[in-house]
Formats: sequence, C-alpha cells, structure tokens
Amino acid sequence: MTNSLTSVHPDAIIGKNVKIESFTTIFADVKIGDDSWIGPNVTIMDGARIGKNCRIFPGAVISAIPQDLKFSGEITTVEIGDNTTIRECVTINRGTKSKGKTIIGSNCLVMSYVHVAHDCIIGNHCILVGYVGLAGEVEVEDWATLGGGCMVHQFVRIGAHAFIQGGSKVSKDVPPYILAGRDPLAYAGLNIVGLRRRNFTQEKMQELNEIYRTIYQKGMNHSDAVNYIETHFSASQERDNILAFIRSSERGIIRGLLDD
Repeated sequence: MTNSLTSVHPDAIIGKNVKIESFTTIFADVKIGDDSWIGPNVTIMDGARIGKNCRIFPGAVISAIPQDLKFSGEITTVEIGDNTTIRECVTINRGTKSKGKTIIGSNCLVMSYVHVAHDCIIGNHCILVGYVGLAGEVEVEDWATLGGGCMVHQFVRIGAHAFIQGGSKVSKDVPPYILAGRDPLAYAGLNIVGLRRRNFTQEKMQELNEIYRTIYQKGMNHSDAVNYIETHFSASQERDNILAFIRSSERGIIRGLLDD
C-alpha cells in the first residue's frame, strides 16, 4: 500500500501487503518482501533486497553507495533477511567488488543510528544497539550482540553468541560464546545470560568455560592452546567452532584480562 506522498519507482518489486508510509523514496532496482512495513522518510536505493515481514523506521537509508574510494560504480546489493527490524536513521551501504554484497540476516534488530558499511556480513538473530559503527567487511556471526556505541575496525570478525560491552573499540577478532569488555577490549568470561536464554546446558557452559580457561589463563600462546584443546577436549560443535574461529583469525583474537 502506497500513497500519493511516496515516490516508488514503477520497476521496484513490492510484495503483497507491504505498507509504505508518506515521504518515502524507493528506487528502481529494489525488492521488498511480503508483509513488510516501510516507515515515513525512508530512502531505499538501488540494490536493496529486503525480506518478508521487515520493519524499517523513519530516516533509514538502505543501499546507498559505499563510502569507499575504491568503489567504481559496480552493481552490488544489500540483502536483508526476513523479520528484521531497522530502526530510525540507520545507514546500510551496499557492497563493493570485494564481496559484491552487504548482508544482514533474519530476525535481527538494528537500533537507531547504527552504520553498517560495505561488504559487512551479519548473521541471524543479531542485535546492534544504537550508535554501533561497523567499518567495511566486518563479519558478525549468529546471535551476537554489540552494545551501544561500539566501533568495529574493518575486517574484524565477531563470533556467534558473543556479547560486546557498549562503547567498546573492537580492533581484534572476538571469539564465540564470550563476553568482551574493558579498554582495551578483553575477554571477560562466558556470555552466560545469553547462553542460558538459548538453552545451553550447564554442562555445555562448563565445557566452554574450561576451553576458554585454557586459551586465556594457562599461560600458553593461542597456537599451543588450540592444539592442546584439540587433543584434550572431546569433539563437539562448540569446541570445533572455537578452534576454527581462532585458526582462521587474520587479525588475532582479543586479549585476556591478565595479559600484558
């Protein structure tokens, strides 16, 4: 449903039962899934691919060209999954030739004034609290939460189920399942509240705690700790996720609280 105060290009593909409020502009190369709500004063530019049952609040700008001097006009996209909410004045830039797309998964909450730069990949069930800023090519895995005002350096990876304290400067990778806080950013234990909400058992959390004690509190470098964990801990999805994350980290993972 549109009205005379909106500007929707006739080539845009708008799903069933989509409501578009006044003073919103939608460009030609846009797709919006069924049952979504697009609030007033929203701008959705070429390359936007928005899922079903999404809500986009006033002032948001979706799929503007990247703020990257290497961008040379290539055709790229922003892809937003189903049931995701984009709050007021969020800006999400489309990809570059590096990855070709910026992705935000399903069931995410992106709060007001968040910026998501080119080629970021955000998983499902993620929460970005107000004023978070993601530089280019940041990856955020499923169920991660970034507190308000976090600033994330380009190419950083944030693991599944991680929780990062508001106001943090994130310049190294944050492994899965943990809390990260203080300045400089450091490991601060497991994300116990989040893991309980997602039905992790006490036994599983104890396993994760022992793994991270090995990484951060037994005096081994990360390479030796990973090898020790692989040898001395039984294989599990969570163990293997941690090992794979650390082994593939190019920036290195955040420090422990007791590290020099």
